[in-house]
Amino acid sequence: MRIGVMIGPEKGDSGRKLERMLRDIAWAETAGLDTAWIPQVPNDFDALITVTAMGLATTRIELGTAVVPLQAQHPIALARQALSAHAAAGGRLALGVGPSHHWIIRDMLGLPYEKPAAYTRDYLEVLAAGLAGTGSVDVENSTFTVHNPLDLGPVAPVPVLVAALGPVMLRIAGERADGTVLWMADERAVAEHVVPKINKAAADAGRSTPRVVVGLPVCLCTAGQVDEARARANRILGEAEVSPNYQRLLDQGDARTIGDLCIAGDEAAIAAGLRRYADAGATDISVRLLPIGDDRDALVASKQRTRQMIADLAGRLR
Repeated sequence: MRIGVMIGPEKGDSGRKLERMLRDIAWAETAGLDTAWIPQVPNDFDALITVTAMGLATTRIELGTAVVPLQAQHPIALARQALSAHAAAGGRLALGVGPSHHWIIRDMLGLPYEKPAAYTRDYLEVLAAGLAGTGSVDVENSTFTVHNPLDLGPVAPVPVLVAALGPVMLRIAGERADGTVLWMADERAVAEHVVPKINKAAADAGRSTPRVVVGLPVCLCTAGQVDEARARANRILGEAEVSPNYQRLLDQGDARTIGDLCIAGDEAAIAAGLRRYADAGATDISVRLLPIGDDRDALVASKQRTRQMIADLAGRLR
């Protein structure tokens, strides 16, 4: 199981924010982590531009987007962006994409959100042709009619991972992509819902076993601070729970809040929690560092302790 860390979103002005993110990716590469995942949220940096900056500042670590909303750009535009970032990173991009949520696409962007799964299937057909570097993208389906020259050969194949929460999306991800990127999935949801469905779809389509990237908040703390960590997770990360997509995924497992999903405790407790996800079929963990404390200094110290512990664990969990 590969272990990675989420970098961003960040607060503050753009210049300082970028400096912090570049320091964080330099640490992640030096610490030996396998991957770094860059969230794409409505009010922060563009994830693929961030990957480009990080790619130019590193040499080894895989850089993933988690995830780029499909409706915000044409698939040809996304293919160009991804190929450009992939080249800047020396072939280290993992392109995470997804149909997002109604409260982003419809309510914030004012775009239609009907039949997101069908839209994703059609989008991936165009995107795959664009990422293949054939010199011309010629795809006609129920959503797109594309005849576009694209003379951008990939420096290496671009893995595409689809945010897939329900059965239809998991089937699409297995048939047409290289895996899935998850948030709000506990061990039972991964083992009994996600992995069987995506693996069967991939096998039926003649594709290799998909990656299953699980995003989790993690906090190194004492046993007496576990409730504090879970309460903080609910306070700062709980807005996702209002999404019907995430609610349906929660229904597939035992967790009911993001706090329930938080892996908190000492190093042994965290190692055991991560191993449970490996046993469930996760191929990758994307750690969302969750610091606790009463002031900025305490929060910074907590984050540093947790990330160093994750780096120490990464080698043992591969």
